[in-house]
Amino acid sequence: MEVIPTALPGVLILEQKRFDDSRGFFVESYNERDFQKATGLTVAFTQDNHSRSAAGVVRGMHYKIKNPEGKLVRVVCGRVLDIAVDMRKGSPHFGRWVGIELSEDAPHRMVWVPPGFAHGFAALSERVDFLYKTSGFYEPHYERTLLWNDPEVGIELPPEFTANPILSDKDRAGTPLKDAEPCVV
Repeated sequence: MEVIPTALPGVLILEQKRFDDSRGFFVESYNERDFQKATGLTVAFTQDNHSRSAAGVVRGMHYKIKNPEGKLVRVVCGRVLDIAVDMRKGSPHFGRWVGIELSEDAPHRMVWVPPGFAHGFAALSERVDFLYKTSGFYEPHYERTLLWNDPEVGIELPPEFTANPILSDKDRAGTPLKDAEPCVV
């Protein structure tokens, strides 16, 4: 496994070995021993999730103020801009974001989003199947939503998303960074 650091310390791009032949390809999508060895992290994943989105969907930016969870994310169908925003209380990078493209063309590529980061994505293709492991259970009473288009954060999405994104009511009503509760890690 290759680990590629991003502009935000802790957010990592992970690339598994991919084996291609005349039949197609094979990727070992997750191996606990390899993950620990490559990242130095011991993470107990508690839940696997799968979402499907249509073109133009923006999901997020979700985080938990207590019992924060890490996410190991990947795309098996389609293409997304995956986004993480540092929401850790006292972090020198608080409010900064990083975006990484994930796609079915690179099924061996994943992103580790550590606890304390808001997470979301924009669907860049007609259909997206997005898979992710979490290191915590869903706890709606601790979950918060950062406003996806808050100018203070400055997430840069392709122009078609700023005009008419497809959002849930929860994501549409996200909180601007200046009023957001930070995450206690």
